[in-house]
Amino acid sequence: MATLRQLALMKVQEREMIIPQAPSLKISDYFGTQVFGLKEMQESLAPSVFQRVSGAIEKGTKIDMSTAEEIATAVKSWAMSKGASHYTHWFQPLTGSTAEKHDTFFDALSGMEKFKGSALVQQEPDASSFPSGGIRTTFEARGYTAWDPSSPIFIYDQTLCIPTIFVSFTGEALDFKTPLIRSTEAINNAAVDICQFFDRNVRKVTPSLGVEQEYFVIDKALYATRPDLVMAGRTVFGHNPARGQQLDDHYFGSIAQRVKQYMKDFEIEAWKLGIPVSTRHNEVAPGQYEVAPLFEEINKASDHNLLLMDLMEKVADKHNLKVLFHEKPFAGLNGSGKHNNWSLITDTGVNLFQPSNSARENLQFLCFLVGTIKAVYVYADLLRASIASAANDFRLGANEAPPAIISVFLGTTLNSILDELEQNGNVKIEKGDNMYMKLGITKIPEIILDNTDRNRTSPFAFTGNKFEFRAVGSSANVAGPMTALNVIVADVLKDMKVDIDNEMEAGKEKKIAIVDVLRKYIKESKHIRFEGDGYSDEWAEEAKKRGLSNLKSTPFALDALTTKKTADLYKRHRVLNDKELHARHEIRLENYIMRVQIESRVMGDLALNHIIPTAIQYQNKLIENANGLKGLGLDHRAAIETIEQVSKHIESLKANVGEMTEARKRINKEEDIVKKAKQYSTDVKEAYFEPIRYAVDKLELLVDNESWPLVKYREMLFLK
Repeated sequence: MATLRQLALMKVQEREMIIPQAPSLKISDYFGTQVFGLKEMQESLAPSVFQRVSGAIEKGTKIDMSTAEEIATAVKSWAMSKGASHYTHWFQPLTGSTAEKHDTFFDALSGMEKFKGSALVQQEPDASSFPSGGIRTTFEARGYTAWDPSSPIFIYDQTLCIPTIFVSFTGEALDFKTPLIRSTEAINNAAVDICQFFDRNVRKVTPSLGVEQEYFVIDKALYATRPDLVMAGRTVFGHNPARGQQLDDHYFGSIAQRVKQYMKDFEIEAWKLGIPVSTRHNEVAPGQYEVAPLFEEINKASDHNLLLMDLMEKVADKHNLKVLFHEKPFAGLNGSGKHNNWSLITDTGVNLFQPSNSARENLQFLCFLVGTIKAVYVYADLLRASIASAANDFRLGANEAPPAIISVFLGTTLNSILDELEQNGNVKIEKGDNMYMKLGITKIPEIILDNTDRNRTSPFAFTGNKFEFRAVGSSANVAGPMTALNVIVADVLKDMKVDIDNEMEAGKEKKIAIVDVLRKYIKESKHIRFEGDGYSDEWAEEAKKRGLSNLKSTPFALDALTTKKTADLYKRHRVLNDKELHARHEIRLENYIMRVQIESRVMGDLALNHIIPTAIQYQNKLIENANGLKGLGLDHRAAIETIEQVSKHIESLKANVGEMTEARKRINKEEDIVKKAKQYSTDVKEAYFEPIRYAVDKLELLVDNESWPLVKYREMLFLK
């Protein structure tokens, strides 16, 4: 009788390729056809109404109810013409995924389709089952969603989706979007103040984001036979195959046809939704791939990334595939990240991280470059906390993922320029001197994209005209870490403005004042800059000497959210109040505990109900074989040795699973959530996960292949 594993492997062989059909050969013909954007508004709204709504979107002001009624009427007609029968407020609760509650346009009492402006602007979904971190009690379970006009309305699965913020009955943010929008305004205010030193025409600065999304793809039937993948999102057991990624033959290689058809299909659907996906390729590990869009305004880019992930999962199901967004679904292979390419763009069209041939613009460039570096230095622990999760802990520090130590990589050319600027601090600049030549600032125009190196071991790297925050995990909502980045940079830019003003008030010429402040900031933040191998033991020692934290486990990294320094930062910029910040700390600790619990239980279940019974059955076969050989007078030492090896790993496995279960029971009695999360990290995950996995993976090599109950790495990863 065939095992589940064998049946799944046979099913994979029978798969037929699905060929997607695009609406047109030209993407431009159908790009954004499922989006109610400014173009659609202009075509369907009266000029005066369109002027009001476009102005509100541009300035972030509130849309009045009469305008909302006009928009609701227009958007209902548009949606119904596209086949939509329902609408929903699409929001991002603190679960990390998206949420939606569908309501129909049809009003049974009148027998007509209706959609009021009030339904567009606000809804009251029950908030009782969403994590709140103590913000609301059971009798205050009501929550409100409110339309975010800066992110376009779209149709998805024949449902009109309205991007919204989500707040509690008492007004606190219960989502990722609200703090992101607040942080965008904070950095806008701070950045505009700095830009005013150089260009009085700048009135707005917008963070821009491009998210490189890495993921794995395996066959749906193989996925279904792995309880660990289904329950925990990663394989808790599995011996590395003889051939993994060591040949580097998968990276940028020819994409397998079945996977390519899947990619084409989700790209078509993404383009309809206005998601500007641009790049697809094989990543380093077998079975691993990447999709990357063009840059967009940060709020829209964040929404589009979440929508794209949901879309990829739905389309994968159609192709009998399963997409894995976990940061480390397979041990010993590359993990998956979400590389966040972040920059700042003025309303005059200037990328503030783009060097140019203009000395004035290069001094401006240095202000934002150095300001960002100092922000990362001052708030390194907060930035580490922003990307902390149980899943990302498995990824950080190996296989091209950055380490847990936060550092900034600039590349040799730019690093030497900052060194020279710092070292020239004692140079006396006489009236009439060419300050830029004397300080070496004229070298900056030599920096072009091809002149900045790549360092895959750096968590935060400058890559030509942007910073790439590589430490963000592949399953994360990017709004979390991007909110933190926006706020910390805004904070330092605010300080920079004050420091420059003080220097000028002391009588210094503006350019000299700016350069002197930059020198000070470069010197203060020098310890965060690192150009070498982030994986080396030497860097860990050096980072310790520099006073940089190496927080490898989420509960310890999240301590940064409890400091007065962090609370004051978020309050200062009106991004999170004390209650909202405390809630996020508690929710993330709870999430960590639950995820480690789930993985621990999955490991115990697989070990006791799948692995040990299979190993004992095989052991009995070996005993029969050994007795048979002995009865024939033949040498049976090899059989005895194998029996002893199997017995040793069974005993180790049973003992460790039992001890791990008892450790969970003990820790579950702990009422302090911080202590409980840290104990789950040290006394469960660190103490038992590796020993249990070691025993199972050794048994995988010893037990008869036909009897092994779990689909193996070599069977999942090399999908054709």
